[in-house]
Amino acid sequence: MRNELYSPAPTAQCELPKEIADYMFYAVSCLSSEEQGIIKTEEIDKSSREYLAWKDGTGNLREYLYNGIEGGWICTSALNMEQKYSDPENIFHELLEYTIRVLENDRGFEKEIYRHLIENGTVTGSDLLLALYSQGVLAHNEEEIRLLETQNEDYAFQLIREKIIRLELTPAQMALEPCTAGVVVTDVNTGKILALVSYPGYDGNRLSGTIDAAYYRWLLHDLSNPLYNKATQVSKAPASTFKPVMAVAALEEGAVGIEERVNCTGLYDQATLPIKCWIYPGKHGEETVTEAIQNSCNYYFAELGKRLSIDENGNYNPDSGIDMIRKYAGFFGLDHTSGVEIPETNPHMTTEDPKRSAMGQATHAYSNIQLSRYVIAIANRGTVYEFSLIDRIVDPLGGKEPEYPSPEYTKLDVSEITWDIVQEGMRRVIANNSSRTVRKLFQDLEVPIAGKTGTTQESKSHANHAFFISYGPYDNPEIAVTVNIPNGYTSGNAASLAKNVYRLYFGYLDLESIMARDAGGIANINNID
Repeated sequence: MRNELYSPAPTAQCELPKEIADYMFYAVSCLSSEEQGIIKTEEIDKSSREYLAWKDGTGNLREYLYNGIEGGWICTSALNMEQKYSDPENIFHELLEYTIRVLENDRGFEKEIYRHLIENGTVTGSDLLLALYSQGVLAHNEEEIRLLETQNEDYAFQLIREKIIRLELTPAQMALEPCTAGVVVTDVNTGKILALVSYPGYDGNRLSGTIDAAYYRWLLHDLSNPLYNKATQVSKAPASTFKPVMAVAALEEGAVGIEERVNCTGLYDQATLPIKCWIYPGKHGEETVTEAIQNSCNYYFAELGKRLSIDENGNYNPDSGIDMIRKYAGFFGLDHTSGVEIPETNPHMTTEDPKRSAMGQATHAYSNIQLSRYVIAIANRGTVYEFSLIDRIVDPLGGKEPEYPSPEYTKLDVSEITWDIVQEGMRRVIANNSSRTVRKLFQDLEVPIAGKTGTTQESKSHANHAFFISYGPYDNPEIAVTVNIPNGYTSGNAASLAKNVYRLYFGYLDLESIMARDAGGIANINNID
């Protein structure tokens, strides 16, 4: 890199060996980072010849940086140059030496080098596994080590596959997608949080008192972000898990009748961009609101978004629809944080497109803990709790135990028939779902539950996000279980996890059997939304 950057005739990016080109791009990314602040990206003239050549690969890093020096979008003050006034050549020299010093101590750059070493076969699968044994990531196994040193790469491939299946290597360790998840379990009758789980976790003891600096640095650089709470800080569009809110809104506002049927043709063409129901090119046909919840019908809920947008003059007004959707989302507590005493991302109620908003899309964004509070209100028929992680306060000196107030709550003014319809629809999701996948998943669950699935697409280059909200037992609710798996492919995977939570809570599964399991039986569960 040094030779190339100092060359009077540097090679174009597109003609460099792939790894060297990647290292050049990494250097620019590093200099543009908030930590370095050398390249002020907001001040770059994006119409300049040098910038455009760099972007399309016909330029080179030397010309790009020279342009930055002359154009004033490279911050030279961070270089601590002895000479106050320097010509561009001196500045360029100082900038290159500074960049190389930074890269020599940059862990991300080190990983970039290893990535290329692995891709071109310089570092083999056997080498990687031997390193994991050496570092203590894998428990020492003399026979496996001997075979790695003597067998071909087929053995290494089979061995690493077995380690993943047996969870001796976890998705979080390898930053594979999905490698994170959040689960919240709450008492629907008291609002108490029974479990709030973020995966992967970390050892808080090593960050208390005297902080283990090396461990903290490792946590900061771990690609699975263990310090980021997946139950309270991961905020995504709720997708179809939001549809019960819309059912309540439409029924209470008289936008749809209890027995009224809407004909799902599979393609809702009364939107600027037609909305496909998940069943398209099939169709659901005539549906009541209960059946629409059961079938998670996009067509039906897009129609509800339209109806809720009809203003007092009988005209379609998207702003009126958005106001109505936000009103009912706020009723269920989705307009503010849950109350837990740890960092929590603020919820974001939708601001546009009432037809897609009614399906849980558009600009909605909520965390797992916020969805948990909302589903509790459905389970207990209208009590919206403010959460707390504090169970009680104890006097360490043995004095009188201070009183800690019960969770605060508000009560929704919703008719009993509306609760009946919405709860029955969520029960049908589990017991009568037309996709058969969810029905098959829960058919052997000893406890009858109600729930709603949701799958959110955020990027075409990554797997969809998986959500599941639920409560049980259906006839006499005790707990609510919500699951979010970022990049979890399909909501069926989140539902599968929730199923085991119910089995554990109600005593049909013990912790030892869970801990003894491997990943051999896990499959990508297809689901309707």
